[in-house]
Amino acid sequence: MRRLSRVFGSNPKGTTTEQADNKWIVEERSIDQFRPIRVVVIGSGISGIITNIRLRQRIANLDLCVYERNEDIGGTWLENRYPGCACDIPAHTYQATFEPNKEWSTFYASAPEIHKYWKRVVDKYGCMEYVKLKHQVTEAVWHDGKGKWQLKVVQDTSSGTVVSDQCDVLISATGALNNWKWPTIPGLHDFKGKLMHSARWDENYDYTGKTVAVIGNGSSGIQIVPGMLPKVKRIDHYVRGRTWLSPTFARHEIDKRGAQLENFSFTPEEIENFKKDHQAYQKFRKEIELELQSIHGSTIIGSPEQLKGQEIFYQNMKRRLAKDPKLLDDIVPSFPPACRRLTPGPGYLEALTDEKVDMIKSGIVSVDATGIKTADGKHRPVDIIVCATGFDTTYIPRFPIIGKKGVSLADRWKATPETYISLAVDGFPNYFVSLGPNAGLGEGNLLLLIEKEIDYFTECVMKMQRDNIKAMSPRPESVTRFTRHCDQYFKRTVFGTKCRSWYKGGTEDGRVTALWPGSSLHAMKALSHPRWEDFEYDYENDNPNTWIGDGWTENEKNKVVNVDYLDDDQVDFPTSVLRQVESGRGDSSKSVSEHLEYVNGVNGVALGNGNVTVN
Repeated sequence: MRRLSRVFGSNPKGTTTEQADNKWIVEERSIDQFRPIRVVVIGSGISGIITNIRLRQRIANLDLCVYERNEDIGGTWLENRYPGCACDIPAHTYQATFEPNKEWSTFYASAPEIHKYWKRVVDKYGCMEYVKLKHQVTEAVWHDGKGKWQLKVVQDTSSGTVVSDQCDVLISATGALNNWKWPTIPGLHDFKGKLMHSARWDENYDYTGKTVAVIGNGSSGIQIVPGMLPKVKRIDHYVRGRTWLSPTFARHEIDKRGAQLENFSFTPEEIENFKKDHQAYQKFRKEIELELQSIHGSTIIGSPEQLKGQEIFYQNMKRRLAKDPKLLDDIVPSFPPACRRLTPGPGYLEALTDEKVDMIKSGIVSVDATGIKTADGKHRPVDIIVCATGFDTTYIPRFPIIGKKGVSLADRWKATPETYISLAVDGFPNYFVSLGPNAGLGEGNLLLLIEKEIDYFTECVMKMQRDNIKAMSPRPESVTRFTRHCDQYFKRTVFGTKCRSWYKGGTEDGRVTALWPGSSLHAMKALSHPRWEDFEYDYENDNPNTWIGDGWTENEKNKVVNVDYLDDDQVDFPTSVLRQVESGRGDSSKSVSEHLEYVNGVNGVALGNGNVTVN
């Protein structure tokens, strides 16, 4: 018989083998007793909202708190309100799977409409009861003995009052693109006109008839230029690098409507039809989703899809710049499409051909009180400077997060942000990150990946309750392997080619730290089933046997024993095996349909509409 010391570890110092063998390991708890667990979520953007819903749906004995620094929920879609701000993938794919919206007014929905949708989701699922607005976490320190995170929270961001809190599990749902920054341009803040950043837009400012400088041609700059164009006198558009604009999805829908721009509107009749005819809505939605999920091959260097895709991109941009063809040579890059973040940019290329827009490629030297000086010696006076210059994309936390042995996550990620499959870090127990390093997508459906990450978090919390785990974190070797995997994977993709991109922390040839190493569908598969062997665990009462409990179930202790496992809707009927047997032997034995009729008639099983999917 094996010794218990071999099963449960080496003997504690000063303990004899006999004493270790006799240690009481039967935990006084039912095997299915879910201990109370407190989870704190930082942020109430899309990730925070879905986490709020899924945790309450799936976790028993949950004490949930969501801290949101802003005055309202919505994250990106609350903070970004610049002209033209919109989703850069089709709206019907940019929504929760469990809450489809049949009333999107445009193909690429605007920020206010997206925010309105998520407000409706929050209200419908009662999320606000658990959200504390204008509360900002300023410190998180792991306490190893307690197995808890100790938090400092600014209770009211306007007053600065600091309170303490603690939790068993800490989830960061702040996202990657939320820490905006001013560009480092000499004299920028000496400007006496109106200075704005795309992420802090002053919606009360009237820019009608003004001369505007828009700095940057990333995704926000690409939207701002056509967004402001109708009202302004002139736009000086400062472009540091070249960029690809992607063809739109659902080109047939645009052609059908004869639309001039990619962001077409849905007619009231179409919206009403979607609301009345769910099958028509699902057909349209799935067609768009299929397009979105079918382009992964174009990201692999030298693949037929990548080579063909580059020519399609070029011809699309040539068509849209037909009014001023010479601009094509000024904007088309040498690097392949998708090296930088792609956007269809409805109206952007067309705006560049407008007589009110001047695309300036000469580098900015400085800013003074009245305008911008460039390397070509020119000074261009403007009324407004708009910095569409993006965010801090280093993933360095904005407040101290201190893990085991006093290690700071900021120090840990200073050289390069390393994770286990994008959502956890060794040495930081019970800490999970939504859209952390290597979680983004260069193509595909990001909302599905977010939902799968949150499913993963809930699985981890359920395991902690089920197995009475005090702390869990990925093994160091699991993190190392994932980092190495990412580095090897991206060498053969367009993302790893030379271009300045936030995917690489704003560098030209650094590590790809922002993207998942694979397709959207690949990410969904990878996150579907946690690999528990890649984690290490500390158990309550230092007892790895605690999970098995004291021989009882909760129902037995509460005198409510039931045998509902015999109910027909609980039984896993092997109909696919019947189909295999039937098709294999080709005789007149009982068919699947006959079997189901028997089950339905004799056992009273509820089979919905009678349709069964078999392999």
